[in-house]
Amino acid sequence: MATRPKTLEQARATYSTNRELAWWVFMRISGFLLIFLVFAHLFFNNIQINVATVDYAYVAGRLSKAWVKVYESFLLGLAMLHGTNGLRYSIEDYFKRPSTRFWLKTAVVTVAAAMFVVGVMALWAFSYQQMGDAIQSVSHGG
Repeated sequence: MATRPKTLEQARATYSTNRELAWWVFMRISGFLLIFLVFAHLFFNNIQINVATVDYAYVAGRLSKAWVKVYESFLLGLAMLHGTNGLRYSIEDYFKRPSTRFWLKTAVVTVAAAMFVVGVMALWAFSYQQMGDAIQSVSHGG
């Protein structure tokens, strides 16, 4: 099994197409960005506040801000694309039959796209404040 290139020069020599080289560069940049995006997400949601006090009102208030929805959508999209591409690399490494690779990659991309669409819809489709008010009125019997 061939080892993956570690430097840009090795990647240029290894990959026969510019597309694969672009994916190789993307993986390095997205991995670096994801470190900061995930730690910022953890900071805002677990460290900046007392996690024991998180309830629906906090989440609804936070998700009612457009910049939070944009941030979370970007984090979701970048993480899904990075993970899907990593899985594509693994499929290329471990499955030798082209038809098997094709169908596995098709399934992975389909599932990842569906998960991204559902995730973005969950972030953008409703007003969390209105939903929270409705849930509170139902739970308090009135």
